[in-house]
Amino acid sequence: MPTVSVKRDVLFQALGRTYTDEEFDELCFEFGLELDEITTEKDIISKEKGEDRAKGASDTVLYKIDVPANRYDLLCLEGLVRGLQVFKERINLPRFEKIIPAEGEGQKLIITEKAVQVRPHAVAAVLRDITFTKERYDSFIDLQEKLHQNICRRRALVAIGTHDLDTISGPFTYTAKAPSEIKFKPLNQSQEYTASQIMDLYRTDSHLRHYLHLIENKPLYPVIYDSNGVVLSMPPIINGDHTKISINTKNVFIECTGTDITKAKIVLDIIVTMFSEYCEKPFSVEAVEVVYPNGKTHIYPELAYRKEKVKPELINKKIGISETPSSLAKLLTRMCLKSHVIGNGNNIEIEIPPTRADIIHACDIVEDAAIAYGYNNIQMAIPKTYTIANQLPLNKLTELLRLDLAAAGFTEALTFALCSQEDVADKLGMDISATKAVRIANPKTAEFQVARTTLLPGLLKTIAANRKMPLPLKLFEISDVVVKDPNTDVGARNYRHFCSVYYNKSPGFEIIHGLLDRVMQLLEVPPNEENGYTIKAAEGSAFFPGRCAEVFAKGQSIGKLGVLHPDVITKFELNMPCSALEINIEPFV
Repeated sequence: MPTVSVKRDVLFQALGRTYTDEEFDELCFEFGLELDEITTEKDIISKEKGEDRAKGASDTVLYKIDVPANRYDLLCLEGLVRGLQVFKERINLPRFEKIIPAEGEGQKLIITEKAVQVRPHAVAAVLRDITFTKERYDSFIDLQEKLHQNICRRRALVAIGTHDLDTISGPFTYTAKAPSEIKFKPLNQSQEYTASQIMDLYRTDSHLRHYLHLIENKPLYPVIYDSNGVVLSMPPIINGDHTKISINTKNVFIECTGTDITKAKIVLDIIVTMFSEYCEKPFSVEAVEVVYPNGKTHIYPELAYRKEKVKPELINKKIGISETPSSLAKLLTRMCLKSHVIGNGNNIEIEIPPTRADIIHACDIVEDAAIAYGYNNIQMAIPKTYTIANQLPLNKLTELLRLDLAAAGFTEALTFALCSQEDVADKLGMDISATKAVRIANPKTAEFQVARTTLLPGLLKTIAANRKMPLPLKLFEISDVVVKDPNTDVGARNYRHFCSVYYNKSPGFEIIHGLLDRVMQLLEVPPNEENGYTIKAAEGSAFFPGRCAEVFAKGQSIGKLGVLHPDVITKFELNMPCSALEINIEPFV
């Protein structure tokens, strides 16, 4: 959950009253938030960097408030105060107005074909005649950073740029150029750099270096120019110093570029709705015309209001209360969802404002009604149906087997469910297509490319990491493996496997065989063909020829045991013989 830090005194001034810490904690809980910590800037620096570095820091009390990850409208002081004031019914929810300038007087953002190939989407808006103070300015910058870390996914989906409109002139052009062709003075720098030099400059920057990978390998870098060729920004890395905003800025041009148009529109809506209250005409936003390469145009911000209908019975049933439709409408209005009863009380019509992008489904509306009602006010009731919780039979069998295998002298290992293609195929002498392995679409590392189809590689890697331990090494694992299955709705199926490995100076096949007999004894499966288990000579790519057997039980093959092939042992960086057993235990449930 994102954490918003606000100065206590500034917060109380905006709320129009003071609270004790306990009272404000209770207010946050009622509103669905959590007061995570009460601290000061001095305490924070002291904890992170030591008391010496904290000397001279502010003793102003800070409230750190945990906000739900999807409540983008609460990520700044302005949204937080507005939400709490509406919740306490001290103010009405403001209505946001989009002002479309007369023909030829408004701002334009022209997107070129080259820009579409790099970061295809851009939206923009203007905040006219805005009045900043130190606190408002800091909140404005902090909201952008919070959005970048949250919905913008560290600028991968959306990057925000804010500019002093009085220092530039439209129309603006969003294009892409070779790094050597882009040259400007980056924010807070003293000289001009080319785009390539800017990337080198920020490679060691603690903040901006995390975003360089988004464009550094692309042949063209996105850039926004004004009509005079002045660079506004090179998204998603840095703004130009020429357009830097300050406390004295009166007109702010906001542009959001990215790879996800929906997220870009939400981000723009959030910024303008939070800070348009400081404009000369409060809650009004000047629209910008965005021109696409195909000639089509669109006006942003959208500031779209939409209406949803929910039946009062549904809300009452889901929460477990029995409120009247008008009472439910009042609860929703307190949560910034203006509502009224329609159709003889059969429906509640809810108006979703542009600040509430988190309202997607009726269940989101029900949740807000529950928060406004108060979870502590919901009467506890005995469920209408009685059920007795019980462990899944497969999990119960797994737990019982684990205890007895440990008693047999084997050590349990828990290995990763993901592994490399080499582990489940090449190292075991198989082709990857024959394993039915489920592949990860975008693996972060070569170690986690596929879901494991066998437990054996994990145990062998565990032994390799513990070769210095006294011999013999006797390991086992009971966990799920995953294989493709076109007959299931998700295209794959889990199987619960048991695998054990014996590693010593001699292969120890008889020990692994004895362990199989012990497991079957515990499962009450006798050693016969009719209704028990048998082993038959077989071949396996991972096993030494003539030293492999297939295990049959319940009329089906459940696994194999044997001495591992020297090539397999070598590929897992082991140097002594090893025996292994792996069976599917699901038929015994």
